[in-house]
Amino acid sequence: MPATLLPQVLLEEPLDRARGAAPLQRQLHQRLKQAILRGRLAAGSRLPGSRALAEALAVSRNTVTAAYELLAAEGYLQPDRRGTRVAALATAPRPAAARAVPPMADVARRLARIHVVAKPGHEIALRPGVPALAHFPLADWRRALDRAIDAAGPAGLGQGDPLGEPALRGAIARHLSVARGVRCDPAHIVVTEGAHEALSLCARLLANPGDTVWIEEPGYRGARAAMHAADLDVQAVRVDADGLAASDADWAARPPRLVCTTPSHQYPTGAVLSAARRLALIANARRHGAWIVEDDYDSEFRHAGEAIGAMQGLVPHAPVLYVGSFSKTLFPSLRIGFLVLPEALAARVAAPLGELLRSGHRHEQLALAGFIESGAYGRHLGRMGRLYRERQRALREALSQHLRVPHGIEGGRGGLHLVVRLPADHPDRAIEQAALRHGMAPQALSSFAARPTAADNGLVLGYGNTSAELFEPLVRRLSQLARAARQRSSVTGPRPPR
Repeated sequence: MPATLLPQVLLEEPLDRARGAAPLQRQLHQRLKQAILRGRLAAGSRLPGSRALAEALAVSRNTVTAAYELLAAEGYLQPDRRGTRVAALATAPRPAAARAVPPMADVARRLARIHVVAKPGHEIALRPGVPALAHFPLADWRRALDRAIDAAGPAGLGQGDPLGEPALRGAIARHLSVARGVRCDPAHIVVTEGAHEALSLCARLLANPGDTVWIEEPGYRGARAAMHAADLDVQAVRVDADGLAASDADWAARPPRLVCTTPSHQYPTGAVLSAARRLALIANARRHGAWIVEDDYDSEFRHAGEAIGAMQGLVPHAPVLYVGSFSKTLFPSLRIGFLVLPEALAARVAAPLGELLRSGHRHEQLALAGFIESGAYGRHLGRMGRLYRERQRALREALSQHLRVPHGIEGGRGGLHLVVRLPADHPDRAIEQAALRHGMAPQALSSFAARPTAADNGLVLGYGNTSAELFEPLVRRLSQLARAARQRSSVTGPRPPR
């Protein structure tokens, strides 16, 4: 290509010299780069000298030289003794064949199986799973962080134990043994990036692609997504008033490698897995060589009766991996969870975990250890337990007085949410969408099921981060939206469950 043609290519649109425009050097760099990527400057084309191009563009020679040098450093240009040429880019697409986004066939098939739902902000009323953020003792936490940073010194800026700070693992082990009846030693604990990473680790450590995993139906979407991402064969097992209802026929027809369950407070229905079913689940897991993943996501908050102990501590050497986090008890952005491994398994996977994991959030981990050991964590749990009991009572009262549609209320013996079952002619997904437009974020119960039925129609209402005085007007509006959704459904016909 003759050098005299290049200025014409560049001058199809003049350089922007208005106040606030990008520097001329940057504009020239971008135009040359795009001309190369789009094939307008073919590989091997010789560019004019910096002086000639500067004159043609009415810019300084330094501007051109700097743009050339940056493009050469990025690999777009190749200078030699005879001048500057356009480098050959093996990955540069031809214009006719260029495509902005690969087709879905090029994306891992496992992604198509992950159910994606909109996630409103934590501050929106009635969103499940959000603790009372305004009641978190920020001053105490700030002091714990300051103490941790001072105590760690410069060494705290380096890499730590990939399985988590020993001080935090010890604090977690002591707390779990007293509060949840978990049998564990600090060496059996792995600190994770929230409970979701712990669930993913269970799949990566104990299952191979194609292995069967049971999840609850309806159940926690995060567990389902983690298992799909591991290329496991996800099988939904129904829950009832006594929790996961796995029959002998299920074990015979589709024996699992993993069983994901929330036995102390089933998510989202609030059912408690009965003692008989817990023992049967452990016995069957041993018989079939399966592992049970116990997600104990919010059992610190028990509002009626005695605390339900963890299944992990029910019998010695149970094939149970215990998962927990501090998202509900403290605040979601802390992103610290943990996985308690069975003793026999912990010794076998310690070395591989050292390669899979990298330490992080060291100061936060050390601060959390101090927060627990000082008693501040226990005091916070006590205050929040009382607050959540009050908020749940207020929500129940508002529902009984102002929800003017047929309904039933489930759950409530613990946690941060209630389930309101609705007739099938009150479509929960339509109500959910309408509520979001009015500043409320209840979640459709049917969205927690892989194959929802009419019995899965309802709403999951969070009360943790919503003030009690707001429940009456919120429920009044929710009642109006539910009646409107029923009227629309009667005209258009109910949508089939997804």
